[in-house]
Amino acid sequence: MITTVTRKNQVSLPAALTTQAGILPGARLDWSLDPSGELRARPLPSRQQSVKSLRGRGRHLLVKGQSPVAELITERTKELV
Repeated sequence: MITTVTRKNQVSLPAALTTQAGILPGARLDWSLDPSGELRARPLPSRQQSVKSLRGRGRHLLVKGQSPVAELITERTKELV
């Protein structure tokens, strides 16, 4: 597949490639040039995917039976009194 670079250094990616790579509108691409001069683009995870990957990561730090939210509310209530 051949594409053309515009005067603004923009390139349109062929639909077949974006579909195959799972690239959606608004996706961010990480561009690099390898030692042989080959240009590579790597799709980066979306912000939503990044947030989802962090969900539950600190769960192992919680003490069973305690609620950090309830503890925080209790602390804040004491500060107001």
